[in-house]
Amino acid sequence: MGLFDSLRIYFTENVLSRKKVQQDDNVFYDNIQNSGLRDRAQGNFYNVIEDSLMAWRDNPLARRIVNLQTQYVIGEGIAIECEDEHALQAIRDFWDDPLNHMDIRVSEWCDELTRTGNLFIILSSDLSGKTYVRAVPATSIQAIETMQNDYEQALWFEYTEQNQMGMIHIEAESELLPTLDPRMMQFTVNRPIGAKLGEPDLAPVLVWLKRYSMWLEDRARLNHYRNSFLFTVKTQLRSEGERKRRQDELNSRPFTPGSVLVTNESEVWDVLSAKLESSDAANDGLALKKQIASGVGIPLHFLAEPESQNKASAEAAGGATYRTFEQRQQVFLWIVSQVVRAVLRRRRLVDHELNAEADFRLVGADIYEQDNNTLSTAAATMTNVVSQLRKYRHISRNELLRLVYKFAGEDPDTDAVLKAGADDPWTETETMVYMSAINNANGEEDTTKYNTTTVPSDVKHYDQGAEVN
Repeated sequence: MGLFDSLRIYFTENVLSRKKVQQDDNVFYDNIQNSGLRDRAQGNFYNVIEDSLMAWRDNPLARRIVNLQTQYVIGEGIAIECEDEHALQAIRDFWDDPLNHMDIRVSEWCDELTRTGNLFIILSSDLSGKTYVRAVPATSIQAIETMQNDYEQALWFEYTEQNQMGMIHIEAESELLPTLDPRMMQFTVNRPIGAKLGEPDLAPVLVWLKRYSMWLEDRARLNHYRNSFLFTVKTQLRSEGERKRRQDELNSRPFTPGSVLVTNESEVWDVLSAKLESSDAANDGLALKKQIASGVGIPLHFLAEPESQNKASAEAAGGATYRTFEQRQQVFLWIVSQVVRAVLRRRRLVDHELNAEADFRLVGADIYEQDNNTLSTAAATMTNVVSQLRKYRHISRNELLRLVYKFAGEDPDTDAVLKAGADDPWTETETMVYMSAINNANGEEDTTKYNTTTVPSDVKHYDQGAEVN
């Protein structure tokens, strides 16, 4: 490590301790926080990661579990919302760059996060401020150096690359010291408090995946011999030579299906064949599969095991699973947002008109599509209820909107919604439709000629008194 690197790390530690978290001995503890004693032993960690990768490659159940996580967390993709047009364009430039192609890369990242519990992302930028990202395998990380009194704030990493001798030293991406130089970011899931590394979602079920594969292989091998059989013939013979001659005679003319065999009462024929007891085996396989499903928090019907469930029980069993997917989606969107924020800070070093702290939002796909039907029904029902309350002036417009949007699963700024509505008055057609619906509800004759004297005060407020012919 050179003098410049040493000074940078020293300066980073001091800036972080003074400006970012105001650390002191009452908050962070020097004697334990940097030790990582709750991490797995390095050799054991690598073995778990490699076993997880091997299971994903070779075991259909493991591949399905990882794919399920990505299919629900990523779904149709991640949408970007940002009111700052300049910042949005900078994000889109990064997101759609052919060397990044984030629409595809986020699925790879989600797979890796499930397989290893860790994401190590290298950010590098060119002189124009464009940033490119690459993920480093967790097994390549050899060392993580953190602040002396906070194990969650990394300072630098050491990792190895394939077909390259020696360690590569790289500093951690810093919020306070943005740079165009290559830097690394680390993100984890399933990390015990006090540990520096996360663990794979597959870790608790790796041994059960192996046992299930061994059981299934044994059953397949036995099933191969299920149709194999032997004839046994019991008869009265006077010597071993006579027995051998009789056996050779039968073997010289093997029976074909449909053959007719005639014997006398001195011969008794029987058949020896494998007895698999398949009903007992099915219960054994189901028990193993239940252990795997419970270990990763998904119901059996997600793993092609209906278990005689009807639709109602299957939907009920999926409730906890959808919550798990929602939590992972929130974590993953936060991870991607941190990378995007770092990209904006790097771009700001070149583009000084860019607001690197502009607000933006990453929106994931719906976890459970049926929730939309439930929410729409609830919103429609609540609209009828609160409309009656508003009609008799028991609630305000803000409260009406808040309740309707709440049951629709949204949480907007009701004041802003009302203001936007006031700035966008009703058109002539909308007013006519509204009044036609009111008259129809009251049993009055429908007519197309109205003026503002017949329009309720609420409508005139938004229509600003415009006449309707």
